[in-house]
Amino acid sequence: MKKKIKTLFGDPEKVNVLVLGSGGREHCLVEALSKSRVTAGLHCAPGNPGIAGIASVHDIDIRYRRSVKNLCAALEIEFVVVGPEAPLADGVADELRANGIRVFGPGAEGARLESSKAFAKLFMRRHDIPTSPFDICASVEECRAALMTRTPPYVIKADGLASGKGVFLPDDIEEALSICDELMRGEKLGVAGKKIVIEDFSPGKELTVLAITDGSAYRLLEPSRDHKRAFDGDRGSNTGGMGAYAPVTLPPGVMDMARDRVLVPTLGGLKMEGIDFRGVLYMGLMLDEAGGSPSVSVVEYNVRFGDPETQAVVPLYGGDLGEAMLAAADGRLGECEAAHSSGCSLCVVMASGGYPGAFRRGFPISGLDKGLPGVHVYHGGTGYGHKRNAAGEKGKREILTAGGRVLSVVGTGDTFAEAKERAYAMTGAISFEGAHYRKDIGWSED
Repeated sequence: MKKKIKTLFGDPEKVNVLVLGSGGREHCLVEALSKSRVTAGLHCAPGNPGIAGIASVHDIDIRYRRSVKNLCAALEIEFVVVGPEAPLADGVADELRANGIRVFGPGAEGARLESSKAFAKLFMRRHDIPTSPFDICASVEECRAALMTRTPPYVIKADGLASGKGVFLPDDIEEALSICDELMRGEKLGVAGKKIVIEDFSPGKELTVLAITDGSAYRLLEPSRDHKRAFDGDRGSNTGGMGAYAPVTLPPGVMDMARDRVLVPTLGGLKMEGIDFRGVLYMGLMLDEAGGSPSVSVVEYNVRFGDPETQAVVPLYGGDLGEAMLAAADGRLGECEAAHSSGCSLCVVMASGGYPGAFRRGFPISGLDKGLPGVHVYHGGTGYGHKRNAAGEKGKREILTAGGRVLSVVGTGDTFAEAKERAYAMTGAISFEGAHYRKDIGWSED
């Protein structure tokens, strides 16, 4: 298999690419790869109706390693980009690499930075990476002891993967104990909650910094800020993310701190522990500006592009994202030309009524064909259906709601105000029954 990639001079290798995933993040990545000089054939599994417009889609279970391997063989795939965390935790990247396929995404060992909150916290302790004090609990009794040493708001995290819904911030000790009991004895999140991390609350504002890396070299992307709560004013339940914006206006030196105190020690720690990491390191940070001297600490790691942060950050990227990802997969990111981002973006997630709780599916979506300048619409929870006439006969195929987070509507522009205006103009033009979205995305920049 060819190993040539783009260097500072010369033409890039072209490869057949497969993206794994079906959400707004994957739609955004597929769009970027469709414009890349390294892309020959472009495929996605399982994909969605938006992705189907720019890539061939294949309906397989992407957590089943043999299915992914067989699809790669059938399509002569040379390069795989893994979108969601579950296939990484399940070792899909390991299986593909063992069969000579290049992968953007870490193996199962590196994925433990996300798949186990306990592993991540202990890793940070071993390598002196700033994070809040914590206890790892294996029983409700241990949770009670850990909670009694702290003051509200209490921070309770399920150890395993929970699709962004495994973090709780109760203000009352009885509520906190009830959550621990539901997780451990009631198995509210299944095996993800059989172990719990309880940590000190960290004041400040959350910040996301993404780094493309081959384990040594890295490329920092624009800092972004996610909005986790379901409703305006940061009220309601935690969700997978109701919107994001980039870049975030930061005090001088903050990105240097993120690099020097978090990214570089993390990559060094991975190397020291013999963990090969090629993909994206997502650093979920807490920025504390109290006392006029900013500091950062790690709230969480993810080991893939975030959703919806990707939809906000990638449209601003000034280089060829496909080249950078392929170079990282090959362990030669340092030979890939550095690129700079420019402009501003704001992403609004349109969700189904009731999300993140129970919601109904199957509602037609209107307004998707209304194109506005500087706007991207990425499909997340969408599917196909058919219009029916008065007699109930099937007619033209249409796009329906099929998930909780249905669409990511992204506005871009030279200024934050321009990006915000464009995003909300397009959001207002799209409709489906029960649609809800936050009206205050980017409030901290206003």
